[in-house]
Amino acid sequence: MEAIVFALVGALLGGGGAIVYKEQQANGKKLKAEKDIVKAQEKATALVDKAKRDADELEKERRREIKKTESRLADREINLDKKLDELDKRAEKLRRHEDEVEDLKGEIRDIRSRQQEKLEKIAGLKKKDAAEKLMQMTERDIKNDLTGLIAKLQKDAVEDAEEQAQMVILTAMERMSSEVTAERTVTAIKLTDDEMKGRIIGKEGRNIQALQRATGVDVLVDDTPGMVVLSSFDPIRRQIARLTIEMLMKDGRIHPGRIEEVVVKAEKQIEKEVQRAGEDAAREVGVVGIPKEMIQLLGELKFRTSYGQNVLLHCTEMAHLAGMIAEEVGADTRITKTATLLHDIGKAVTHKVEGKHHHIGADLAKKYGMSDAIVHAIHAHHDDIEATTPEAMVVRVVDALSAARPGARNISAENFAERMRDLENVANSFPGVDKSYAISAGREVRIIVNNKAVDDLSAIKLARDIANKVESTMQYPGTIKVNVIRETRAVEFAK
Repeated sequence: MEAIVFALVGALLGGGGAIVYKEQQANGKKLKAEKDIVKAQEKATALVDKAKRDADELEKERRREIKKTESRLADREINLDKKLDELDKRAEKLRRHEDEVEDLKGEIRDIRSRQQEKLEKIAGLKKKDAAEKLMQMTERDIKNDLTGLIAKLQKDAVEDAEEQAQMVILTAMERMSSEVTAERTVTAIKLTDDEMKGRIIGKEGRNIQALQRATGVDVLVDDTPGMVVLSSFDPIRRQIARLTIEMLMKDGRIHPGRIEEVVVKAEKQIEKEVQRAGEDAAREVGVVGIPKEMIQLLGELKFRTSYGQNVLLHCTEMAHLAGMIAEEVGADTRITKTATLLHDIGKAVTHKVEGKHHHIGADLAKKYGMSDAIVHAIHAHHDDIEATTPEAMVVRVVDALSAARPGARNISAENFAERMRDLENVANSFPGVDKSYAISAGREVRIIVNNKAVDDLSAIKLARDIANKVESTMQYPGTIKVNVIRETRAVEFAK
C-alpha cells in the first residue's frame, strides 16, 4: 500500500517537474525573443539616425554649392556692369570726336568757299566759266594732234585685231585636227548567194514589199550582182533597213510576219545606238547637264549628213575648236561648247518640222530648259539672226571653219536629201496620212493612210490632191509617182 502511495507521489512529482521545466523553457525563449526585438529596434534606430545625418550633410553640401554659384554669378554681373559702363564712356567719347570732325569739315568747306570766291574776284571768272575756257583752249591747241592720234589708234587696233584673230583661229586649228574625208552610212549589203536574193524578194515580191512598207526604204536587188542596195534620203531608215536585212539573213526565216518583228527589234537597237552616240559625243567634248531629250536628238545626227558631211562629227569637231577659241578670247567656255555641240540639233527633226534648222534648234533648246545664252548662240549661228554675244560669234566662226575645210561637204547630196524631205513633208501635211516614204531617188512617194480615216474613194482623191500640191510647190526633174496605200488587217488569237 505504501509502495503504491509512493509511486503515485513520485508520478505526480515527476509530472509536475516536467510541467515546471517546460514553463521555464517557454519563459526563456520568450525573454530571448524580447531581447532580439529590442536589439533589432536599436539597430533600426541607429540606421535611421545615420541616414538622417547623411541627408543633413548632403543638404548642407548642396547649399554650400548653391551659395558658391550665386557668389560667382554676382561677381560676373558686377564685371559686366563695369564693362558696360566702360563701353558707354567710349561711345560717348566717339560721339564727341565725330562732332569735332564734322565741325572741322565744315570749317574746311567754308575756307575753300572763301578761297574760291577770292580767286573768282581776282580772275573775274566763275569756276564753271574758267573750266569751259580752259577746255576750249586745250581743244584748240591739241585738236589736230588728237585727230591724228585717234586715227592711228584705230588703224593699229584694226591691224592688231585681225592679226590676233588670225593667231587665235590658227592656234585652235593647229591644236584640233580631224578627218577630211566625208563619212557616209552604208547603203549596200553583200549577199551570201543568189538563193538569199530570191528569199529576200519572196513569192511574188511579198517579202521585199513588206520590207519596203515597214522601213520606208527602197530596196534594189537587181541593179548590182550579189548586193542589195538600199535607197532612202533618211539615213536612220536606211540604217534600220540594213540592220533588218542582216538579222534576217542570219536568222534564215524571211516572211512578211517575221520581217515586221525584226524591223521592230532593229528600231529598238538603233534607238539604243542613237542614245549611246549622243552620250559619247557629249562626253568627248566635256559638256555635261544636257537634257536627255537633247542627247537623243544629238545621237540621231550620227546618221545624218549635211552636204555629205556627217553632222555629229561636224558638231564635235566644232565644239573642240569653239572651246579653244573661247579660252583665247575670254568667252564663256561652257556656254560656247554646249551651244556649238547642239547648234545643228534642228537637223534631227527637219524632216518632221517645217522651218530652218537653226530656228528649230533654238526652239528645241528653249523647250528643254537650256539657258538664254545657249538658245541665242544656236539661233544666231547663221546670218539671218544677229549674233549679240561673244559665244554666238564663236559658234558662227567655227561653223564656217568646219564647213569650209577641203573635202568636208558635197552640195549635190544635200540638195537631193532636202528634196526628198520636202516631198515627204508635202504628203504628211494631208489629214489621214500615217506615214510617207520618198523612195526610188525621189521618183516615188509611198503614202500609208489610216484605213478608218480614209476610204477607198478618198484614197484616190488624196493621191490626186498630193500630186497637185507636189506640182505646185516643188521643182523636180521627170515625174513623181504618188502611191497611196490603204490596207485592212484582221487579227485574232487562238487560245
